[in-house]
Amino acid sequence: MPGAIETIGRAVRDRLLAPAPPERLAGTRVLMGAYTVGYLARRVRMFAKVHRTDPALFAPVGPVRVLQRPLPPVVADGLVIAELAASAAFTLGIAHRITGPVHAGLLLWTLSYRNSWSMVFHNDNSLVWHTLIAGVSPAADAWSIDSLLRGRAGRPAPAADWRYAYPARLMSGVTAIVYWLSGVAKLEGPMGWRWATGESLRGQVAADGLRKEVLGSSATSLGVRLYNRRWVWALGAAPSLAIELLAPLALVHPVVGRLWALGAFSMHWGIKAIMGITFRYQLSGGAYASFVPWERLPAVAVAAARRALGG
Repeated sequence: MPGAIETIGRAVRDRLLAPAPPERLAGTRVLMGAYTVGYLARRVRMFAKVHRTDPALFAPVGPVRVLQRPLPPVVADGLVIAELAASAAFTLGIAHRITGPVHAGLLLWTLSYRNSWSMVFHNDNSLVWHTLIAGVSPAADAWSIDSLLRGRAGRPAPAADWRYAYPARLMSGVTAIVYWLSGVAKLEGPMGWRWATGESLRGQVAADGLRKEVLGSSATSLGVRLYNRRWVWALGAAPSLAIELLAPLALVHPVVGRLWALGAFSMHWGIKAIMGITFRYQLSGGAYASFVPWERLPAVAVAAARRALGG
């Protein structure tokens, strides 16, 4: 038994600490950061309105629990602007050792403060955890302003190292756990394994569509057309549940992880088409960026350009 435990331990260590090029982590940083910049920039006015909501509705969550009362709106607005600037610096890789942790901390605060005025948006959790990991890792050692300045100073580019591998694997682990917990929550519900029949999903779509119609919006036309086709819902529910429950297998091998990520990405676009529910971070692909071998991107782009030019 001790020999088996040691073998498993070595396998886990070799998997987690296997070296990777700095581009592996850098590509993840760029995609996550670009998503965050776009997400925040479109919501500056919305955040400002939230900051001026009736203080009686303020129910602090997460780190915001240190507050007894809301911040002055101008201060809260300033923190959002500061986070927008930090996220831009994070994306570009400017002074990452400073802006990375600052961005991670401000994003945690900004989204927690937003959630303290309304329902808690759990779909923010993956983005925050991924950012916390990337913010304190050497994610700007390639494809960044920092790396350009290092090259101009005559310093050599960093070689492949375990420091560029384990943060991406840790982010992949966070993603897998989030999906696995979602699947377990479905099984712990009143329907249990019967959730895979599609009846619960069909009911959720009907309830969501009815709520939208009552509140002045409109249900997705595709969801309405498919409502009476029960086999369609079973065809969608069973694979969705499988993607969630089998998420830990995405950590077994890189190829398995990429296939799983593609399946989860496709699932969310299906949810968008049928239910009209938008999981923005997942739809952007940012949630699965850590599964992508970004270091291969330049070679793939060059090959594609040559084919397009007839070379």
